[in-house]
Amino acid sequence: MASAKLPEFQITAGEDKPNLYKWNTMIAKHYFCSECGIYTHHQRRAAPDEYGFNATCIETIKVADLGEAPMTDGSAMTLVGE
Repeated sequence: MASAKLPEFQITAGEDKPNLYKWNTMIAKHYFCSECGIYTHHQRRAAPDEYGFNATCIETIKVADLGEAPMTDGSAMTLVGE
């Protein structure tokens, strides 16, 4: 994940693909691709002037070039209320 100020962030292809998902306080805005389901970016609750984004969605960034990165297994998470 990487960060950018709102004016610096631009979707250059697939502008019609992101779907919005909000939960809990309904303030943060999380986007994912409506076609493949990958997380693309989000507007933060704590820093609403920034987007966090999936850097591997940028064509020129190759995952193999990034080296080791921490991974999280989302299937191991427990939802509140379960």
